Amino acid sequence: MNDRTCIVTREALEPDRLIRFVAAPDGTVVPDLKRKLPGRGCWVGAERSLVERAAAKNLFSRALKAPVTVPPGLAEMVESLLVSTALGALGLARKAGAVALGAAKVEAGVRSGKALAVLHADEASEDGVRKIANARKSIAHVGGPMVPAYKLFSETEMSLALGATNVIHAAVLDRGPGEAALRRIDALARYRGIVPERDMSSAADAAEDME
Repeated sequence: MNDRTCIVTREALEPDRLIRFVAAPDGTVVPDLKRKLPGRGCWVGAERSLVERAAAKNLFSRALKAPVTVPPGLAEMVESLLVSTALGALGLARKAGAVALGAAKVEAGVRSGKALAVLHADEASEDGVRKIANARKSIAHVGGPMVPAYKLFSETEMSLALGATNVIHAAVLDRGPGEAALRRIDALARYRGIVPERDMSSAADAAEDME
């Protein structure tokens, strides 16, 4: 296997579709999201189910060519790191002016074509989601971008990350820091097996899909 092959599926993937793991000095397997830790590494497809399979079968020992210990809850550890990374990137994007907050500003960002993605908190109401879905539908129907919508974080998580209160809706804008944040958001969604909602066929259906 080459350096970019998943040890579970044996499939060669791009680095962004993989998670690197290394053995710590005490022989414990640890994730290396930044791909900078020293030592021999191995790769697992960036999906929770694949990390769980690798841990359950302890495929790391063979891949790392050493007896290693897989910590309990490795998949949860990876998810926690991905959440922290995504929220941290959102915070940086917010400071750089690449995040819009509030339903009205999110809708305006979508209709102006500046929004790369929409975020709804877990607590978002059906009505609030529907109004923004209408904007996404409208811009797509006139040939604009099909803006994806994600529901990955709680209101508390979004508020803390973005330095505001009661953040229910946010838009990641088309600027450098926003693009970086969206990559982290995509990685978390992919890990959780969540496909961002993109269907513009019906605003009502879109709102229901987000619940």
